[in-house]
Amino acid sequence: MRLALFQPAIPQNVGACIRLGACFGVPLHVIEPTGFAFDDRAMKRAALDYGPLGHMTRHTGWSEFQRDRDADGAAGRLVLFTTRGATSLADFRFQADDTLLFGSEDAGAPDFVHAAAQARVVVPIRPETRSLNLSVTAGVALWEALRQTGGVIGQQSDL
Repeated sequence: MRLALFQPAIPQNVGACIRLGACFGVPLHVIEPTGFAFDDRAMKRAALDYGPLGHMTRHTGWSEFQRDRDADGAAGRLVLFTTRGATSLADFRFQADDTLLFGSEDAGAPDFVHAAAQARVVVPIRPETRSLNLSVTAGVALWEALRQTGGVIGQQSDL
């Protein structure tokens, strides 16, 4: 299981995802460019002391991310979380080698990212609301993916 952020715009969301990955033992991939200065000072402030506990890989762009995934060999499916999703999180079945991909906070994911994804998933919310925060959505999605695949610390899958 992996988390990936496509061109994130808010450093605090990246920091929260670093913490999320550290707490659940899941690597984080950040696909640049970002909407902020991505330096050690910004990340230390956003991730607090969780940075050393997590594993983060930065990719200079989409092409590099895709090339690295192909070279990995165990990359599994690319599962895009989007408000344009076709499958509800409640109905989606995860696999242990999935990469959970989240678009940028302000623009989402462009069409070429949608086209590259093997699955598109939406976290259902009330119709009068627009969207969840990126890192909140990542936490909800990652927890469910780990629960389904037996990756939750101290628990086995019931599927």
